[in-house]
Amino acid sequence: MEKSSELKAIFLPFLSTSHIIPLVDMARLFALHGVDVTIITTSHNATIFEKSIDLDASRGRSIRTHVVKFPASKVGLPPGIEAFNVDTPKEMTPKIYMGLAILQKDFEQLFHDLQPDFIVTDMFHPWTADVAAKLGIPRLMFHGASYLARSAAHSVEQYAPHLNVKSDTEKFTLPDLPDRLEMTRLQLPDWLRSPNPYTELMKTIKESEKRSYGSLFNSFYELESAYYEHYKKVMGTKSWGLGPVSLWANQDALDKAARGYAKEEEGKEEEEGWLKWLNSKPESSVLYVSFGSMNKFPHSQLVEIAHALEDSGHYFIWVVRKNGEGEDDGFLEEFEKRVKASNKGYLIWGWAPQLLILENPAIGGLVTHCGWNTVVESVNAGLPMVTWPLFAEHFFNEKLVVDVLRIGVGVGAKEWRNWNQFGSEVVKREDIGNAIALLMDGGEEDVEMRKRAKALSDAAKRAIKEGGSSHNNILQLIQDLKSIKLSKTQTVD
Repeated sequence: MEKSSELKAIFLPFLSTSHIIPLVDMARLFALHGVDVTIITTSHNATIFEKSIDLDASRGRSIRTHVVKFPASKVGLPPGIEAFNVDTPKEMTPKIYMGLAILQKDFEQLFHDLQPDFIVTDMFHPWTADVAAKLGIPRLMFHGASYLARSAAHSVEQYAPHLNVKSDTEKFTLPDLPDRLEMTRLQLPDWLRSPNPYTELMKTIKESEKRSYGSLFNSFYELESAYYEHYKKVMGTKSWGLGPVSLWANQDALDKAARGYAKEEEGKEEEEGWLKWLNSKPESSVLYVSFGSMNKFPHSQLVEIAHALEDSGHYFIWVVRKNGEGEDDGFLEEFEKRVKASNKGYLIWGWAPQLLILENPAIGGLVTHCGWNTVVESVNAGLPMVTWPLFAEHFFNEKLVVDVLRIGVGVGAKEWRNWNQFGSEVVKREDIGNAIALLMDGGEEDVEMRKRAKALSDAAKRAIKEGGSSHNNILQLIQDLKSIKLSKTQTVD
């Protein structure tokens, strides 16, 4: 390939694990297809994915990380606090935003110095649309959500159906969508219920998307084709589904193990622990329970989950996070001892190697908060889900899983809350138990769900192979970006 036709790209993720991981996987896909890729992030956030990048570079791909120093001392933060995740103390959140605002100038300078042919930035960097325009290069915006979730939010913004109901719990239909989807006011994100500063931010993001070359989603055509088409129509913008990115970018065990907060030596025993435990269990007999990298539950909710899991009679692996309240330590430690003794359950504290766990044949389903990365990873593995939406766009994703794809069953969560708040709702053990039973007890509904999940898993694998929808999308997009670059050099000549 001639040097002049080679593309150089910059990828700029947001400072949150659930946004970083899929965008980095996407950057790796571009490198896999011959694009020269630089990922810009701060030093602490780089640790989440540097192993993956080193692996790719050792395979001869043109990819690297450019690390900038987070201005912690300038905004009054201790070193190492530079991301929004489950352990970020609430009072530090505004300071991280301040640090990010200070870094904007550095990012702009890097865009200028590195002279990329195009940039891909997270939706939470709307200012990059202006910078790309100034540099005369295309900007692609990354959405960490589903096409259905973005379409549903657009529907609420356009038609405000929630204002026509008399109470917070009365159901209304989301207008102008491919399916009849019902929700209540309590299940809507607060910024859609009534205007707040976040509403303004989302408006800015939407405007920046319209000024961009297009948007990229970790989704694939066969997963939500009607919403894929609908979204492009209502937004009037180009968009490409390049998913499932985790399946595509992490095809061998080394990749899967290196993803996220991969543990060093101390993790070896831990890893063998859960793996040994899983490998001793019958096929499809274990329930995987995880609520993502951003969630903590109050003690009262952890107690209900623990009882529901124990009472279900099924094997389970539960990824637990301490909630910082301190009062629950004794209870969960007792619980862990008990389920270890009965060999019924296995607790993983903190970060879990989710890709490796989900593909283990012993896993039969999962309990999830409906974060988009997990939904896609469950689809890849062909697993049905118990859905328990919490914050962000989770309630919209639940609609896709339960009502549209029919590969999930809800616990009946009624109340949206902010990612760093407990909320007032405690889902009862009976409701959790009923959902688990529907998913794992081998009834007719369970069997049908599994068939549909398996069919979607096959479709996911086809999407990323030669001739598949996502494969064609990335080739077409790279071709278009090369044409733009070529026409610019010709104009210069």
